[in-house]
Formats: sequence, structure tokens, C-alpha cells
Amino acid sequence: MYVEWRRVESAGLKRVQESVVPLFERTHWFRFYQSQVMPGLLQTQDYTEAILKTVVALRDAPGDIGEAVAARMSRQSVLHRGGRRFAFLIEEWVLRTVIGSRNTMLNQLGHLIGITAAPSVSLGVIPMGAVRGNAWPCESFSIYDEKEVAGELVSASLTVTRPSEIAEYTRTFTELAAIAAYGAPARKLITGAIDSLG
Repeated sequence: MYVEWRRVESAGLKRVQESVVPLFERTHWFRFYQSQVMPGLLQTQDYTEAILKTVVALRDAPGDIGEAVAARMSRQSVLHRGGRRFAFLIEEWVLRTVIGSRNTMLNQLGHLIGITAAPSVSLGVIPMGAVRGNAWPCESFSIYDEKEVAGELVSASLTVTRPSEIAEYTRTFTELAAIAAYGAPARKLITGAIDSLG
């Protein structure tokens, strides 16, 4: 299913944030690949606000930013519920792309380091300069169990439910995960991004 952002966002950004709650409630294994910005479940309040201000500016979306930020923050409670696993893959350049302000990024990167301690969370950072092999960078996407994939395009949201296509995304995620850094090496990449902010 291909749905234009303008159509999805016409009823308000808060509604967009709340629309995925049922999907989050029924999912037990979350896999996220982000090549553009921090995954929503890992964003700080200020970072989310900066993202949504850009959405309003670029897409002429409704300006209910405060309500939408609160809805996204509330949605993050899924990280702390039992019986769920989360795998996040982030390209290193996402860590080094300043969204909002320097302080916004410092807080966001510090928050990211804290997340690495959560037992249900795996965080991989794909280093710049890594030999890509079959792990080419691509559009950001999220895999929910083995049932659905959500992709983020410039002008639209893409929902994939065909098993053969889900298998392609799963294979892509596996290839990307194989070249990512985890644990102390991932934290070193994050602290390197913090140091670069001065």
C-alpha cells in the first residue's frame, strides 16, 4: 500500500503518531533500519520536535507539533514492556547529521548510549567507510514480526505485506546487520559523533 504523506498527515501529525499504536501493540519482534534520521522509538523529545517542524515546513502539514511529540514519546513505552525484542540499525552518518541544534544532537546521542544498556534492545551502527558488499544503503524501513514492512519515501509511506517482499527486506536487514558495529565499538562511534560537535 502506497499512501502519500500529504494525505496521511492532513488530519494532523498527532493522528499519524497514534495510528501505529495498534501495530506496535501486536508486534513482538521489531527491526528498524534508518539511513536518514534516528528511529522514532529512540528519539528524544527535542529531536522529535525538530523533525516534525521540518515535516510541517516541507510538506505544509498541520502544525499540531506539541501533541504529535507527546504522542511519539508515549509510544516509546513499548520499549519497556516484556516479551518484545528490538533491533536497530543506524548508518553512522545519521549520528553526524545535526537535526535541530548542537544541544539537541548532544542530548540525542547521549540518550542513544543509554539505550544500549536495555536488555531487549540491540543497537548496531554501520560505520562510514565499511566495505558494503551486499549491504547497500537504502530507504529507511521497519519490519514488524514477519508480517509487515513499513518504508519511508520522500513523498509517501509504503506498507508491504506480501511474504516474498517481506523476505527481501528481511534479507537486506540481515546483510546490513552483518556489517554493523555493536556494543563498545558502536558506543565509540556514538562518542565520536559527540566529540565532533565540539
